[in-house]
Amino acid sequence: MTAVLVPSQLHAYTGGASRVEAHGATIEAVFDDLDRRFPGLKFRVIDEQSRIRPHMRVFVGKAAARDIGAPLAEGDELLIFGALSGG
Repeated sequence: MTAVLVPSQLHAYTGGASRVEAHGATIEAVFDDLDRRFPGLKFRVIDEQSRIRPHMRVFVGKAAARDIGAPLAEGDELLIFGALSGG
């Protein structure tokens, strides 16, 4: 089971939860599990080419993730961040 920290801009998909748990051996599998329970969440973070969207950041612990095929270990924590921009 992987703990997933969800940013406030995605709380509408998780029913207001900022922390959820998901099953999966890879980042992609965790997002697939999340999307089954929280439809639309994966599409907000992962694009149609299975890449993390440019305005989103995903971390496994303190390490930035670039490949959604990256394996996860039992007890890993996945953090999702929305990048801020403006002028």
